[in-house]
Amino acid sequence: MGKVIKWCLGICALLVAVMIALVCVYLGREWNRTTFFDHTTIDGFDVSEMTPEEVVPILKDAFSAASVTLTEDEKAEAVWSLEELGYSVDEATLRAAAQEALSKQKSSIPVLIDSMMNGNSFEIDVPFLRNAETLASSVTVSALADERIANVNAEMTYDQETKTYSIIPEVQGTELNDSDIQRLVQAAVDDVIGGTTPETDITVQIPHEMYIVPAVLSTNEELNMKVNTYNAYDKAIITYVYGDEKETIDWGTISNWIVFENGEGYLSEEKIREYVMSIGQKYNTIYYNRSFQTSLGTTIQFAENENNYGYLVDEEGEYQQLLADVRANTETEREPIYAYTGIDRSGTDDMRTYVEVSIGMQHAWFYKEHTLIIEGDVVTGCIAKKTETQTGIYPIAYKESPATLIPSNETNGSQVTYWMPFYDGQGLHDASWRQSFGGQIYQTNGSHGCVNMPYYLAETIFNQAPTGTPVVLYR
Repeated sequence: MGKVIKWCLGICALLVAVMIALVCVYLGREWNRTTFFDHTTIDGFDVSEMTPEEVVPILKDAFSAASVTLTEDEKAEAVWSLEELGYSVDEATLRAAAQEALSKQKSSIPVLIDSMMNGNSFEIDVPFLRNAETLASSVTVSALADERIANVNAEMTYDQETKTYSIIPEVQGTELNDSDIQRLVQAAVDDVIGGTTPETDITVQIPHEMYIVPAVLSTNEELNMKVNTYNAYDKAIITYVYGDEKETIDWGTISNWIVFENGEGYLSEEKIREYVMSIGQKYNTIYYNRSFQTSLGTTIQFAENENNYGYLVDEEGEYQQLLADVRANTETEREPIYAYTGIDRSGTDDMRTYVEVSIGMQHAWFYKEHTLIIEGDVVTGCIAKKTETQTGIYPIAYKESPATLIPSNETNGSQVTYWMPFYDGQGLHDASWRQSFGGQIYQTNGSHGCVNMPYYLAETIFNQAPTGTPVVLYR
């Protein structure tokens, strides 16, 4: 009986030893296995009995499958795969992570046994590489489905009827920069790809703030400053009166006088003075060389120092008045501010009424509005006594009737009925003491410089020629 018990015990011990040996062999084989245990998942994918190399393409395909849709106002404008955007799984890094997971399932005998019995669930971040050049070549404005709407800048407009400037607001278009949408797409993709859960679709919305803003907005300070400046002067109309002729300056001219500098708009003193100078050059007639068509049919040239009749614009006074008129921003009609004026004019014709004296012919004519009123012989300054009558063009300074004329070297005067001085004591007057006029009387028995006239001639001129009438005297 005792022998039987011993034999049974021996058999049991042997069986235990054999079983332990078998377990050790089995555990050793499982310890050295290169695949994942049954019931093992990585990122939710069943990887039972797979090697790390076999796991990599499964994860790669799953995590690379996402599409990227760029939308605008909820409409798809472009769709790319991750590959088209230059994204690819970093297989080497993923393989190393899978290999590390494989090692974790047998880090110890208890872990090994648990892995054999229950499997494992691992989470691995799937890493991606990005090719910047590929993304830049794929994500462009030209790749979008809809044609871009161009911006329209705010601009100034003019209402002719109200003579008012205003601003037409800008129109915001849908123009984009390639670099902006590239950064938008990259940021959106980088934010969600990889990790432990694959994305199936990535949607990126184009924000309205990304649109290129028009270059000129209705709030533009320079544009508003121009509108306000123009509105301050655009209604001014100044009509210059030159006798029967008129010349008008309006916004077409005034607009060229406005200068914009350093964020301000103002009227240019230089340009306004240039304009005043130009009207002087056009309409000034005194102290300028003057051609005169005589009653004899000849043309006489008077130098500027001989031409003492006419109109002369007061440039400083006219500048100040014109500046005030423009600033008043209204309509006005007036003559220029003159330093000297004549008696009438029609444009540049300022001698429509005048007295003409030919010293050589000893004859005088009186024209009114270019119509000959009267003419007659005269006696001018004495040649022999060197008291010749002054030549040139001079206005009648004033008229006096009757008058006493006293030469500078005498004490007794002569009584005349009509006295019309024009130059340094010389003048037109009647000479009742003379019995004849014209001819060569002036050579030896001429006047002290005055133009002696028959009573009828002096009377007509005195009564019809206003003060300021030019007297034209030539040899």
